[in-house]
Amino acid sequence: MDVSNLTKKRIEELLREDRRLDKRKPLEYREIFIETGISKNAEGSARAKIGDTEVLAGVKMGIMEPYTDSPDKGSLMVTVELSPIASENFESGPPTIRAIELARIIDRGIRESGFIDLKKLCVKKGELVWNVFIDIYPLNDDGNLIDAAALATIAALKEAVFPKLEDDKISYGEFTTKKLPLGNMPITITSYFVGDRFIVDPTTEEEESAKCRVSVAMTFDKEDYIHALQKSGDAPLTEKQIDEALTIASREGKKLHAKVLSQLKK
Repeated sequence: MDVSNLTKKRIEELLREDRRLDKRKPLEYREIFIETGISKNAEGSARAKIGDTEVLAGVKMGIMEPYTDSPDKGSLMVTVELSPIASENFESGPPTIRAIELARIIDRGIRESGFIDLKKLCVKKGELVWNVFIDIYPLNDDGNLIDAAALATIAALKEAVFPKLEDDKISYGEFTTKKLPLGNMPITITSYFVGDRFIVDPTTEEEESAKCRVSVAMTFDKEDYIHALQKSGDAPLTEKQIDEALTIASREGKKLHAKVLSQLKK
């Protein structure tokens, strides 16, 4: 979808007045909803909605030989499928640059935060380790897929259990009660630079009007800790603006962290 210059101008005018097209404040998220247990065949699954943006995430686990440079560590693989059912901007076929970038942002937030203890996925050092596959499927894109996909992924991982393993072979469809070895939960907050200021959780129209965006993965359990940062878009940002994006991520991330924990306990 191409946003008209008139719409972009209106979005920027409203932001100068601290308003948005849907009446929200610049740093206000839409309603967030998280549901787990979506798939009976996955080791873990979840659906996350932010406004009308909806994403499914599934976790499957396999057994493999470890990589030679990490003989005592399991592995992680994240894939994203951007289907035309989610947006007119998506096409069927091989993964696009956007799908690859989204998968990498999610992967980096999980990996760099140490959310999954990969060493505890070792079955036999140098011979056999668990591989965690995360598949992400957007169902509807109305802006801010990154944060929605991150929420669905975290929820699916927190629900996931190991499948039954006998004689080094997996009995798919048979599940144990053993959870994945997880640590501090990373939250991804993406700030979009529209006009001359940052907003969070944009609609599609606002996203198309943005000059650039900054995604930050943080944990908040004992202290704020930045694990990953990615800036996308052609417009440059000053050091002061980067600091502002990090401040937004810290402040809004804490709120989102509490909301996720609250919903997953229901």
